[in-house]
This record gives sequence, C-alpha cells and structure tokens, in this order.
Amino acid sequence: MLAPFHALCHCCDPSRRRPVKIPRGVWAIVKEVARHLLRRPVVGIAAAARTPDGRWVLIRRGDTGEWALPGGTLEWGETLRTAIERELLEEAGCRVQELGDLLGVYSAPDRDARFHAVTVVVGVTVGAPERPPENPLEITEVGLFGTDELPAKLAHGMSAMLDHARDGKTTWE
Repeated sequence: MLAPFHALCHCCDPSRRRPVKIPRGVWAIVKEVARHLLRRPVVGIAAAARTPDGRWVLIRRGDTGEWALPGGTLEWGETLRTAIERELLEEAGCRVQELGDLLGVYSAPDRDARFHAVTVVVGVTVGAPERPPENPLEITEVGLFGTDELPAKLAHGMSAMLDHARDGKTTWE
C-alpha cells in the first residue's frame, strides 16, 4: 500500500515526515482559480418523464420537501443521454424506454437559488419505478401523476419547465 503524499519522504519513515508548507502566494492563486472555476454555470438535465399510460414521474426532494422533475448535473466525461438515463434510475428507479424531444433549455441565473444552472429538459418515456431512490436523503419519494393531479409548484424553478413540457412548448432562455 502506498503512503499518502508528503514532502521530503525520507524513505517513508513516519517519524521523519515533514508537513507540506504551501506559500501564501500559492494559496492566493489557488483561491483565484477556484473562484473563476466555481463561478461557471453547472450543466444539468431534467426529464419530463412519462410512463406508457401517460402518468408523469416526479420525485420529492429531501432538501425542500417539494416535488421536482427527476434529473441532475452532468458528471465529468458523461453525455447528456447517459446522464438522463443514470439520473432516472438513481432518483426515480425508472428505466428509459424511449428518449423523446428536446423540450427546453433553461439558463436564467436566478431560477435556482443553489447555483447558476443551465438545464436541458427532454421528454422521456420510462417504465414504472422498479426500485426506490438510491439516496433516500436526497429523494424521499417517487410519484406518478395524471396530468390533472400534478402539483401546482415544483422545486427549484421547475414549475415552468413542467408547464412548457405539458403544453408541448419548446423553450429556450
């Protein structure tokens, strides 16, 4: 097993390890780079998902207690197609049967209070949930709703996304 990185190894003798000292100027550069990197919009994808019988799939978020479209952020090296399939399985326990149309791209900086997100919404046909959400702290419940049973308000600015999807209106902001 490799020992953790440390400065001036001295043949990996723990009694001779010296702590790594990082000059103050390096920390300033790291902070500046992080500030620029972390102030970039996050790319996400959300599914306007329906079962073959027409019911909408929504998830109840643990942080707000509100219903939302299933979805999440793109991981490094992942395509949007792979991300939506992964997120639907992780959050709603549903498998994709058919990917549909691009329904919208939402980029208003104030839509989500957590961060500036660019969210791509796609229509998806899914099978009924096969298993519970992977992280019950993040997603507490999965629901299937008829169009006339949908909640009036969704979490994180997703109400307009669902309204546009229901109306078949492609939106770009």
